[in-house]
Amino acid sequence: MVALDADHEAWTAAQSETTAVVDGRELDVAYYEAGRDNDGPPTIFLHGIPTWSFLWRGIAPAIAEDRHVIAPDLVGYGNSQRSDDFDRSIRAQTGVLSELIAEAGYDEVDLVAHDIGGGVALRYAAARSEEVRKLVVSNAACFDSWPVEFINSLGVPGVVEGWDDEEFEEKMSFLFAEGAHGEADPAFVAGMRAPWAREGGRTALARAAVATNTNHTTGIDYGAITAETLCLWGGDDVLQPIDNAERLADAVAGDARVVGLDDAFHWVTHDRTEAYRDHLREFLTN
Repeated sequence: MVALDADHEAWTAAQSETTAVVDGRELDVAYYEAGRDNDGPPTIFLHGIPTWSFLWRGIAPAIAEDRHVIAPDLVGYGNSQRSDDFDRSIRAQTGVLSELIAEAGYDEVDLVAHDIGGGVALRYAAARSEEVRKLVVSNAACFDSWPVEFINSLGVPGVVEGWDDEEFEEKMSFLFAEGAHGEADPAFVAGMRAPWAREGGRTALARAAVATNTNHTTGIDYGAITAETLCLWGGDDVLQPIDNAERLADAVAGDARVVGLDDAFHWVTHDRTEAYRDHLREFLTN
C-alpha cells in the first residue's frame, strides 16, 4: 500500500497490470490495488478526464485500511494503454469496468467515481443494478452536462499536437493548478501532468477529449439505479455545478443524498481531501 499523498512515481510503482477487451481489441489496464484481504465487497475508484487513478492518492489508501480497493487507469489514460487505435468513450470504459469486476470475482461492488468516471459508474449501475451496493459520484458527467467547452476543444484535430512545450505547460497549469481551490499542491499538479508529458501523451489527450459523447450519459436509465447513492460534490464547481447533483439524486431509484463540500472546485478530492475521505468512509461503512 502506498502512503497517503504519495507522489506520482510511487503511485506508478505500486500499480499492477491486467488486460481488458474493447470492441474485440485486448488492451493493457494499469490499476492500484490494496486491502485485498479485507472483508466486504471491493470499492472501485474511477477517475475522469484528464486525470488518472492518481486522483485518488489521498483517498484510496485510507479506505484500503478497512476495504479492498481497486483504482484503475481508464484505457487511454495514465499508465494504461494509450495507443491511437481504440475507443475510450464512456461506453467503452463501462465495458472495461465490467471485465475488471468480473475478474475481481465479487457478486457486489461499491463504486466511487469522479467526472466522466461518474458517467461510467452511473451507466454500469443502471445496467447491472443488482451488482452495485453503494454508489458515490463526485462532480460527475451526467444527463447532458458534458462535455465542457475547454475539454471539447482539445479533441479538434491538431489543437493539442500543435502546442509547443511552453503552451503545453500553460494549458496543463490551467487545467490542474487554476482548477484547484486556493493554491494547488505542486505534487498533485506534477502527478496529473506526468502521463500527458510522456511521448504520445498529447495525442492521447486529444483522443480522450474527442471520445466524450453526450449520448452516453443522456441514454442512461437513471431510474434503474437502485444502489444507495451519495453525490459527494465540490460545492463551488462551475464545470459540473451542484445543481446536477440535486437532479441526479432525484432521478435515481435508490436512496440518495447530496453532500456539498464548500471551498472545493472540480478537483474536490484535492481541495477537500480529509473531508471527502471522512464522508466516504462513513457512507461505505453504514
